[in-house]
Parts: sequence; structure tokens; C-alpha cells
Amino acid sequence: MSNHYPLMIAALEVKDRDKISVTAPFDDSEIATLDAASSADVEKALTTANELFSNKSKWLSASQRIEILNKTATLMREQFDELVVVAASEGGKPLIDSRVEVERAIDGVLNCVECIRTDHGSEIPMGINPASEKHMAFTRSEPIGVVVAISAFNHPLNLIIHQVGPAIATGCPVIIKPAEDTPLSCYRFISILRQAGLPEEWCQALVVSDLDVATQLVTDARVGFFSFIGSANVGWMLRSKLAAGTRCALEHGGAAPVIIEADADLVETLPAIAKGGFYHGGQVCVSVQRVFCHKSVINVIASNLVKIANKLIVGDPTKEETEVGPLIRQPEIERVNKWVNDAIKEGAELLCGGKAEKNCYLPTVLLNPSKNSMVSTSEIFGPVICLYSYDHIDDAIKQANSLPVAFQASIFTKNIDNALHAYKQLDASAVMINDHTAFRVDWMPFAGLRHSGLGVGGIPHTYHDMQIKKMMVLKSNKI
Repeated sequence: MSNHYPLMIAALEVKDRDKISVTAPFDDSEIATLDAASSADVEKALTTANELFSNKSKWLSASQRIEILNKTATLMREQFDELVVVAASEGGKPLIDSRVEVERAIDGVLNCVECIRTDHGSEIPMGINPASEKHMAFTRSEPIGVVVAISAFNHPLNLIIHQVGPAIATGCPVIIKPAEDTPLSCYRFISILRQAGLPEEWCQALVVSDLDVATQLVTDARVGFFSFIGSANVGWMLRSKLAAGTRCALEHGGAAPVIIEADADLVETLPAIAKGGFYHGGQVCVSVQRVFCHKSVINVIASNLVKIANKLIVGDPTKEETEVGPLIRQPEIERVNKWVNDAIKEGAELLCGGKAEKNCYLPTVLLNPSKNSMVSTSEIFGPVICLYSYDHIDDAIKQANSLPVAFQASIFTKNIDNALHAYKQLDASAVMINDHTAFRVDWMPFAGLRHSGLGVGGIPHTYHDMQIKKMMVLKSNKI
């Protein structure tokens, strides 16, 4: 029998509500049910958060927030194995990778503590002209207001840490709506926060069955900051409906380009390409997708990448040996398969994969798809790597830059001049040299450009965005 989870809204009346079923992506078995929030429930959560923020006597001190977050990290460490299994079961990411996610999540909580410890204002120069004589000015940080966050399914714990952690660290009341496919890791984390001593009104969670209710949550005038991780269409639509004054950060996806020069060390390069493209079934916003290979090495790259892909163990994400798990839902399998088959009809050569097994899609390599195929122009979000031949590095850069999305990119080469040239010319917020596009540590800036997002992610950067710098100007004849 599956577990049932009520809404995590402070002081909420207990009554019958619509239910949402959470199923395992590998076999579609029901894991849990959750209460779905109504319009009245959203109003209750927003009122609670807004009243809390408006009453500064109830704000948590920095020392209290540090104590709560440190205790949270300790509890997460104690519950490590359970957090791993929950994330793998609901999200489909294999155990080997879900363990890495939980480790990152714990480190992310501690990163939030370091943000508090190192946070400080600054002095504004005064006394440097007649108007500023006998004045002193400095800034301190204050929370921006109520934070509303909408999260994605593909990293069900760590994405929540990136949105909720900085909010708690800055002292912002936060309401989080996790993806309906993967809400259990979020609920588990908030339960741990409360075990660690966080009063429940500071962090509330809900899921919805009605998109209008989600829009109501996001667009309310009481929201100070909106954090969104998900599809570009939804993100930009919600941004257009934000109340005046609401700040936001949007993290969408891309179609990450990789350039492999003729002098690249293929022994090191190809395992990195495979990891970056097939990790979590390619369901990563900076997953390796478009690989531009110098014509002199493309055949070697293709044959050896196929060998790696064919050796990967695909299947149940809760088994130790599994390296590639399922896609999140059946419609995604059908979409990926259609894109692959369309690319083949349009001239691509299928080197391996290209079909589903149960709820998994086999690691797939396509050679020279058309520049106009969906696999070349849109985010696949599946385990598909496309290889393209090029003559000169500038040809590869031109094609890499040809889309309206831009996020992370990479180049593999031993030539420092070519590496620096690519770094300068590639349209990307980050360019990896001799590593795949999905490389990330949680304190680095993480930003989608153009259609790929707005603002800068990464825990310290989100912490900064969720604050204001409040200035004091002091006039005294004694200065």
C-alpha cells in the first residue's frame, strides 16, 4: 500500500481534497498519493507567509538559521539511504547517481550556512565632496520577501535545495511547488527542516491538479521573488504574469553543444561525452546533445562512442548495477522516439539505440542529422547524442551558436589557442575545456541565456537574489 501525504501548509484545516498519484517511472507502480491544493489552500499559504514576513519581530536571527541548517544537514546524513531510495524511486535516476545527488544536497545545505556566515554589507563613500561631508553610509542585507518556487522533476532533491535552502538562509518565508511527478523528496526535505527546528510557517509545500491554482500562487502581489526551474514555455509565460515588483529567476534548458578537435585525447573525451549525454537518461538541462567532431576523427569517435553506449546497463533505477534508468513518463518516450525516427527519415544514420525497452529509452547515437531536424534544433531531454562532422572550428562554432537557446558548452582539445578561441566565440554562460557540458558544482554560477533562462543560479547567487541591500545614511557633526 502506498503512503499518503497531506499538504504541508501551516495550520491547515483537515478535510477531503482531490488526490494526486505518484508513480514510479520504471514500472508505473503507485508510490504515494498526495492531497492537491485548492485555490483556498493557496490563499492560506500566501496569507501565512505574508503575515510572517510582515511581522519583523518573528524573523529568525542569523544564528537561528545557521543552527537549523546545520541540524538539517546532520539529519540528512542520518537519513541518507532513505533519501537516495526515495529520489531514485520517484525520479528514475539510478542509485549510483542518486547517491551523488543526495551528497550534493547535503553540501548545498552547508553552503547555505557559509553564505550566512560570510554575508556582509559595505560602506558607501562619504565626505568626498561638500554635499557628503559629515555623513556616513553603509548597507546591510535583508530578506526580499515571500519566495514562491516551482521546481522540476529531474533532480527531485537537489533542485529543492537550490530554491528552498537560500530562502531559509536569507530569512524569506518560502512556498515550494515541486513537480507533481516527483514531490516526495521535497516533502521529505521539508519534514527534515521542521525536525531541525524550522517553524512550519517558514517553509510550506503543495502540489496542484489545476494549473490555474499554480498560476494564482505565482502571480499574487504578495510574492517578492519567484524561482522557476522547468520548461521555457511555462517559465516565460509565468514571468509575463508576475505582479509588479516581483523579481524572478528562470532556469530552462538548452541543446548543449560540444566541439571535439582532431587533437583531443579521445580516451578521456569519449567517456565524458557518454556520461554527459546519457546520465539520467539525458534528462538534464545541460546534457550533451550536439557534438561537432572534426572530420578526421568523427569515424573513430562514432565507433567508440557506440561501444560505450552499448555496454551501459539500462533498467530498474533501484538496482545497484543500473547506469541508465527510465524516462519520467511514457509520453516522453514516445516524443523522443518520434524525434529520432524523424531524424532518420531526414537523413541521419542510426548508430545504436533508437528504441524503447519498457519505460526506458536505449542510449542512442545519431550521425549527421539534418540541421533542421528536431534533434538538432530543440532540447531532446532524452539519452540521444548527435554527431556532426566539420572542417574548421569556426564552422562548428557557427552551428553551435545557431539556436535561440544558450547555456553551457564545451570543447575538447590540447591546443590552448583553440580552447581560448572557442571560449570567446561560443554563445554560452560557461564553456568547459576538456569536460562535458553537464559539469556543475553547486556554488558556481549557473545561467541560461536568451531563451534558456533569466538570472543566475547556484546557491550563493540565489542567496544574493533573495536579499535587498538596505542602506543607512547617518549625518552627524562628530563624523
